[in-house]
Amino acid sequence: MPKQDKEQYLINNLASKYVGDDAAVVGNTLYSMDAFFEDTHFKREWMSIAQIGRKAMLINISDAIAMNAQPKFALITVSLPHDVTEDQIDELMTSMENTAREYGCEIIGGDTIGGDKLHLSITIISQSDTPLLRTGLKEGDLLAYTGVLGESKRDLDALYRGEKIADDSRFFDPTLRMDFVAKARPLLRTGMDISDGLFCDTNKMLDINKYGFHEFEKVDDEIGLSGEEFEMLVSFAPEHYSDVMQIAEETNTPLTVYAKVAKNEERYPCKSHHF
Repeated sequence: MPKQDKEQYLINNLASKYVGDDAAVVGNTLYSMDAFFEDTHFKREWMSIAQIGRKAMLINISDAIAMNAQPKFALITVSLPHDVTEDQIDELMTSMENTAREYGCEIIGGDTIGGDKLHLSITIISQSDTPLLRTGLKEGDLLAYTGVLGESKRDLDALYRGEKIADDSRFFDPTLRMDFVAKARPLLRTGMDISDGLFCDTNKMLDINKYGFHEFEKVDDEIGLSGEEFEMLVSFAPEHYSDVMQIAEETNTPLTVYAKVAKNEERYPCKSHHF
């Protein structure tokens, strides 16, 4: 049996029934949190302070949108290195507030500490009467992803080689599919955002539902192993294919159906990047 990654080991040791989705659903309120740490998720020489603040907020709002929830409030914890200036703090906070405001979210508090590196941790409080969960797959359901995957990994590899990438790169500024998820929600069976790569996140959805899959056509590693995309992985019944594709077209959302759910133990090759 393959060794379980430490992230999943930690999650499995939590007793709460609310653990397991992009956010914890308590009534119609959803709670989620993600970290964005220097030298783990980014290097300061790669990004402007404004880009760091924007991406930190976007990847957190993504969890709410992935579950068909409206982000309402944000709590932020910031570890500030001693070399960060007041102008940079202004730039960071303005970027975070403006990004939150784009999605109807308000920063209402948090905490600050001093440290050696720039670390951000954000809690998002959102609301939904019809949250989109990871559970609920049925045999024969279609699996699909939004967007064009692969750019994030290509640009990350370029950054590691010391190259420059475009300011509008998906690695810096991911696209969140709020309109598509909201309009397609009545037809979607399950969903989650693609943060660990299509292969790993497909496996997660299959694991929790105890299914496998049949692939329609081979997905290249450059697509399947590209993390930090924050596109959507969704499932729906075959009879809803035309309607879902119509909604994708109406919301300018590229949508690729790549597999169907099956009663087998098929999994993609995937290595967790967390540890």
